[in-house]
Amino acid sequence: MSAVITSDAIVTEARAWIGTPYLHQASLKGVGCDCLGLVRGVWRALYGQEPETPKPYQPGWAEPPGEERLRDAARRHLIAISLDARRAGDVLLFRWRDHLPVKHCGIATGFDTMVHAHEAANVAEVSLGLWRPRLAYAFRFPDVSSGDQTQ
Repeated sequence: MSAVITSDAIVTEARAWIGTPYLHQASLKGVGCDCLGLVRGVWRALYGQEPETPKPYQPGWAEPPGEERLRDAARRHLIAISLDARRAGDVLLFRWRDHLPVKHCGIATGFDTMVHAHEAANVAEVSLGLWRPRLAYAFRFPDVSSGDQTQ
């Protein structure tokens, strides 16, 4: 990872996935992806090879309480930031209920908008709106230039 990546480049790539059909465990722009597949695809477009291949998971996967596989994977490869520090280009993780592990992710396109893949829908850019109370973690891609101020 020698090149510096900008927030604008991340947002542009995430938006290029808009319209991609939802397909569980897939990660192919224009063909199909799930929420994790979207983040993986953006990583590949900007950084090249993925740092790890996720293990197979079921559409309705549920881990025992306290096991945060998605969060832990994000911590291995991304930079944790506070929710208030999030900006365009950051990866957002969501949980359905306070006592459940995070199971959904998207890429911020602004402080209150994101691109995400949601079951039974195409990849879309949406307002955080109903997602905001479920927002649990925010992460920044590595080596992102702080010089651009995409909002």
